[in-house]
Amino acid sequence: MNQTARWSGTAGQAWIDAQAMLDELFRPFEDLLVAEVAGLGAGRVLDVGCGTGATTVAIARRTGTGGCVGVDIAEPMVAAARARAARDGVRVTFVHADAQEHAFPAAGFDAVVSRFGVMFFTDPVRAFANLRRAAVPGAALRAVVWRDAAQNPFMTTAERAAAPLLPDLPARRPDEPGQFGFAAPARVRAVLSGAGWTGARLRPVDVACVLPGRDLEHYFTRLGPLGLVLGRADAATRARVVDTVRAAFDPYVHGDEVRFTAACWQVDAEAPAG
Repeated sequence: MNQTARWSGTAGQAWIDAQAMLDELFRPFEDLLVAEVAGLGAGRVLDVGCGTGATTVAIARRTGTGGCVGVDIAEPMVAAARARAARDGVRVTFVHADAQEHAFPAAGFDAVVSRFGVMFFTDPVRAFANLRRAAVPGAALRAVVWRDAAQNPFMTTAERAAAPLLPDLPARRPDEPGQFGFAAPARVRAVLSGAGWTGARLRPVDVACVLPGRDLEHYFTRLGPLGLVLGRADAATRARVVDTVRAAFDPYVHGDEVRFTAACWQVDAEAPAG
C-alpha cells in the first residue's frame, strides 16, 4: 500500500484514536531520545516520522529553543500533533511532507531523530541523503527502529493468530518498507553510508513495555496488519477473529496488565564534518 494513503487513512486514524495509549506504551523510547538530544546540546532538532508529536513536543520542551520541527507524511497525524503542541503550550513546528522529498532548509538542524519513523521510506538512501543535507556538518542522527520479527513476537501475534480466518490479511515482506525494514544491521549501515552519513552504529535496546489489559482488544483490532482489514470482515468472522486473537495474547497477560519486551536498535550516525 502507498505509504501516504496508508498513514493518511485507516492506519493513521487508528494511531490518532490510540494516541494516549501509545504515548504511554512507547514513552521509554521518547525518554531515550530526549536524553540523547540533551546530551548533544542540540537546539534545532528534526523529528522524522513524528506521528502525533509526542516525541517532538517532549524534545521541544526540553530544549526550550523553539527550533524543533516534526515532519510526517500523514496530514491527520500532523494536525493532531499541532493540536497537542497548542494544548501543551510548547513552541514547535510541524510540517506535513514526505521527508524523503521535502526541501528542508540546508544545514538547518543540529540533530535528526526518529522514534519508529524511518523504516517506511520507499527509497531510504535518497531519504537519508535528503536528511543529511538538512543537517549541519557534524550533526547527529539518533533513531530507534525495531529489530526483526523473530525477536518481537508480540508484534506479530495478532496477524499470526488471525491469518487462518482472514485470507486477505496483508503479509509482511522483508524487502518492503515496514515496521521491520531496518532490522538488519548490514542494510542499515549500507543505507546510511550510501546516503553520506558516517560512523553508523547500532546498539540493541530492549525495553519492558506495559499495556493496560483493558486496552488489549483496541490495540490488536485497530493497529498493525490486522487493523487494516478487520473492519471489512462480517460480524461473525470478526467475532471469531477477536476471540482467537485475544486467546493468542494469553502468554503476555499478567493480571490486569499486558507485558512484553520491545527489541529495538538505537541507530547513531553523524553528518560529515565538512
